[in-house]
Amino acid sequence: MARPRKQTYTLDMYLKKNKKGDIDNNADVQRNFVWNNEQINELIVTVLTDDYIPPIILGEEENSKLHIVDGGCRTAALRRFREGNYKITSSVENSMIPYKKRVVDTDGCMTHEDAVCDIKGLTYEKLPEELKEKFDEYQIETVIHEYCDSHKISRYIKRYNNHVPMNADQKAFTYLDKFAGRIHQILESRFFLECTNYSENERIKGAVERIVVETIMCMNHFDKWNKQPRILCQYLNGHASAEEFDRLSDHLSRLEKIITDDLKELFDKKDSFIFLTLFDRFTKLGVEDDQFARFLKEFKEHLRGTARNADGFLFDEIKRNNSTKDKPIVAEKLAMLERFMQDYLRPECQNICAAEKKPVTAKELVKAYVDQNVDDKDMELYEMIANDISEVIEDIDSEFLSEQNRPSFVALVGYAVQKDIERLLKDWLPAFEKKNVLLSDQRKNYLKMKTAFERYAAHVSRKSA
Repeated sequence: MARPRKQTYTLDMYLKKNKKGDIDNNADVQRNFVWNNEQINELIVTVLTDDYIPPIILGEEENSKLHIVDGGCRTAALRRFREGNYKITSSVENSMIPYKKRVVDTDGCMTHEDAVCDIKGLTYEKLPEELKEKFDEYQIETVIHEYCDSHKISRYIKRYNNHVPMNADQKAFTYLDKFAGRIHQILESRFFLECTNYSENERIKGAVERIVVETIMCMNHFDKWNKQPRILCQYLNGHASAEEFDRLSDHLSRLEKIITDDLKELFDKKDSFIFLTLFDRFTKLGVEDDQFARFLKEFKEHLRGTARNADGFLFDEIKRNNSTKDKPIVAEKLAMLERFMQDYLRPECQNICAAEKKPVTAKELVKAYVDQNVDDKDMELYEMIANDISEVIEDIDSEFLSEQNRPSFVALVGYAVQKDIERLLKDWLPAFEKKNVLLSDQRKNYLKMKTAFERYAAHVSRKSA
């Protein structure tokens, strides 16, 4: 069987042949036109900017008549604009089209100057003459299968159209090029691999990428929330920061340690971003992470099915027109969960507040947050290592070297020794010391330093992997 031959037409010639029927777009098995305005707009911009369009695949009968095998929608869209008075809609991206404008000077000589045309709302007939010519002269490539009959043409149509187009989530993700790599790193975390309840189909179709986008948006930019994934991705591409993704990564590292199998079902496609945002708010309470897991268990087993909001709705009943992503719905769900969480944690928070009024020793901090069985010999080791590490701070008047901060710093050393990463403290501490103000409460200060140090240690681990 001979290889298919290639043929290039000007777009004007190609569309004329299609109009006359020399290139037919009505094969019996060809699908109807299914494109929307966004797709038509994008194709027109591609032509006007002289960008690449994949070849049109044709099948040729023995009488030389050509049938479109792949590219029927592209052909129909181009004809709608060229001949059907199609008006480019206001939602078109990259609507400012540069071109060379012909100008006749005072001496009657023609020159060309740079110009730009905003094509929003324009039909083909309303384009500048120069852009009309550019459209008509665009080189459209075709690949022609010879010696075809109706059976072969049907087979080729099935072959070339046997693909799955991007869904809304996958296409939206293409608008987040600035942070796409960072999101894929996050999705490799143990939390997303082992602590969630997503189906394989949801992972394939981009639903998990959308969860990360929604979480970053909900945690940091909720005033600009929109239920449309493309709008979220476009906004974050221009307004998000690397620090926001780092903070989420830190949260996931902490959640990996406390989410048990019975809690995985809470982190599904619909509500994951809400519970991840709730954990972000939880981290500001200064409570140990296992208390969050205990709250989730209480919510799952009791509150979800019994506790109601002010309007009398259970958590899963809060929706509008069957949509759970509308901004008021998300806000109400978060407010409801945060209220439940604060009520559940109130005794714990009260104990912490009472404890904050009392001075705390390094050993008490280590006992509370690092090792319940710590002894005096362990503490002597931590004190010695703390003395050694503190020498990297050049400013002898730094608050990090003060007696007031000593308990939380020694406790951090104890944590690092337990994790066998104390060697990283000397590299981490100088930069942290210059950028941060310590908290007077040693418990909160320990948790603050521990979170920052964990982030640094995870970064070092990723680089060395």
